[in-house]
Amino acid sequence: MTNTPKYAGIFLAAAFFLLAPIHEFSSAQSAGEGDVAVVVNDDTPVTDLSLAEVRKVFLGERQYWNAKLPVVLLVRAPVARERDVVLRVIYQMTEAQFKQYWVAKIFRAEVTSPPKIVYSNDMQYDLVTAMPGAIAFVDSRNVRPGVKVVRVDGMLPGDKKYPLR
Repeated sequence: MTNTPKYAGIFLAAAFFLLAPIHEFSSAQSAGEGDVAVVVNDDTPVTDLSLAEVRKVFLGERQYWNAKLPVVLLVRAPVARERDVVLRVIYQMTEAQFKQYWVAKIFRAEVTSPPKIVYSNDMQYDLVTAMPGAIAFVDSRNVRPGVKVVRVDGMLPGDKKYPLR
């Protein structure tokens, strides 16, 4: 009988480790249900881009909105859901391929710097609203005033065929 508390503790620990991944998966799944909006600084002269144009912008192939306004790329740090969507849909790369892509672009002097990494939604909004030409991805449920939501292929987040999910 003295082993009963010991076995109960082992059983509870095993149950925790077996059930923890299920809980994490279900919460990640519910957090991933929203669309990802493309947002720009209010002064950026763009309201609608095709998915191919969004891809060119984020690949660094389009570096200016017009002759005087450079594109400023803002990308969430690894593990943010928005970054996962961007890597999968826009870049069509893994995290390692993404990093290597930007190292190669800088090495070949095709760009002067990689996208700016932002570590929170607050930091991202501060930068988008403060930097003319800035473009970023945000969870559409968290879009705030002060930024312009760009249509992608003529659709806004929430539309049935919106491509960024």
